[in-house]
Amino acid sequence: MKWSAQQYTAFEAQRTRPARDLVSAIASTHVRRVVDLGCGPGNSTAVLAARYPAAVITGVDRDDDMLARARQRLPWVEFIRADIATWQPAASFDVVFANASLHWLPDHARLYPRLLDHVAAGGALAIQTPDNADEPAHVLMRALAREKPWADKLAHVPVPTRHPPAFYHPLLAPLARTLEIWRTTYYHLLPDHDAVVEWFKGSGLRPYLAALDADDEAIFLARYRQAIEGGYPALPDGTVLLPFPRLFIVATR
Repeated sequence: MKWSAQQYTAFEAQRTRPARDLVSAIASTHVRRVVDLGCGPGNSTAVLAARYPAAVITGVDRDDDMLARARQRLPWVEFIRADIATWQPAASFDVVFANASLHWLPDHARLYPRLLDHVAAGGALAIQTPDNADEPAHVLMRALAREKPWADKLAHVPVPTRHPPAFYHPLLAPLARTLEIWRTTYYHLLPDHDAVVEWFKGSGLRPYLAALDADDEAIFLARYRQAIEGGYPALPDGTVLLPFPRLFIVATR
């Protein structure tokens, strides 16, 4: 599945705010090496660079379009193409940061402890993942994917991994010196229902659209747009309030 940096950054201000909130919760002070896992177009990496100007920062992503945009934005930062699922650094980091990336990967029971292993003593593993699987946007896209004529083509589209705090706490607490887990719901005011569709074209809809040809994609998006009107009633002025819950984890060693 390929990503579009242009599509993703259409809502960059809203997508970057959780990264800022996550960085502000990291207590580590002696930070020399930082890695941004799933750095995307570099918006979260820029937040890290501003917070830790003296640190050596590395961005990791597996999408070439995202990496090209990140390198253009931050030419002094090292960006490498790698899959987080198999990423094995040669040295530890003071901050291992993952903003809205790990939910695309399976087997969190192994992944999260492995990432914590790459954190230096006194450092932090900081993670933010969307926690919106039960929100109308995702419920509607999954329901639509089960309908004809797309059901066969979309039957094997993977659903991003979601777990509650009760899954992560016993997983990480024995391995961490301190562990904080919290959930925040952001309310994004968007211009209209078309903007809601554009938002998810840059994230949750991408696996579905990648499995469709151009004609099916157009019909699928039109049907999704109709469904979104019912899922997110417009405000009196025509704008739409999009609730977006996110789960945050900061584990220090």
